Amino acid sequence: MRRWLRGLALGAVAALAATGCSTTPTGTDGDLVDDWTAIGTPVAFVPEAGVCHSHAQEVGYLSAYTPVGCDSSHRVETLHVGTLSDAHAAGGTPPAVDSKAMRAARAECDREAGRALGADWRTGRIGLAVVFPSPDAWTGGSRWFRCDASELRAFDESGVVLRTASLKGALTGDSPLRHRCFNPKLKASDITEMVAVSCTKKHTAEFVGVWQAPDTSYAAFRKAGERTHKACLKVIARYAKVPDDGNIRYRAGTIYYHPFEREWSSGNRGVQCFLWLSGKNLTRSVKGAGTRGLPINYR
Repeated sequence: MRRWLRGLALGAVAALAATGCSTTPTGTDGDLVDDWTAIGTPVAFVPEAGVCHSHAQEVGYLSAYTPVGCDSSHRVETLHVGTLSDAHAAGGTPPAVDSKAMRAARAECDREAGRALGADWRTGRIGLAVVFPSPDAWTGGSRWFRCDASELRAFDESGVVLRTASLKGALTGDSPLRHRCFNPKLKASDITEMVAVSCTKKHTAEFVGVWQAPDTSYAAFRKAGERTHKACLKVIARYAKVPDDGNIRYRAGTIYYHPFEREWSSGNRGVQCFLWLSGKNLTRSVKGAGTRGLPINYR
């Protein structure tokens, strides 16, 4: 359309010249193009942080980007938007799940989500996903990634809760989203479910914190179960404020949940540690309870 209009303008000037008319119209300077606004440099789309979404996205397609206010019904909240740079941004396609770029994005999401939530996201009923641009957007220069969080129905259930409020600060204070006390359901020696209960009701397990496992292969981690058990005993000692010595294993046992292999490959090394008492019920939290609250039991 612009070429067509320009052609008409030039034709009009030629006609005027042919008739010998040299007077320019009032308010013009005779230069047809010097007042046109320059076309700006195209800016790639970058999603917003602090907005919510009706549905989760595994890939950040622009066509599916329809954010809503976090006071509206939603399943996902973007807590942070980061940008990959240097070597992490050099690939020809969005980062693979086991790539260094994915692990860099995951580490940033873990950190920034913790700041927004008020605590490590693994200390509560929170799921956290890293979302990259679509392959076409990546080819076009997009290097952003979203850190998307959701409220989960239960500790060991991945169903997402519909919310009408932001997750910012959701893991602070006495938030009901924080992991606290549980009664594990056992089938032989396997745990089939961790049932959350009030810490003032009878229970045999309590969440005590997250241990960051070393950066090994997933196979090596799975083979080192005793190391993980001992690491969680150290977390218990700090949580209950009891001596971290050889007697800690006589005070409590452990239950721990580790990332699945895909999560491990993406950089998630967070192991969720629980204190567990076999055959004994508690009716209060052992947080800071000391040796009286968590005595040695040699039986």
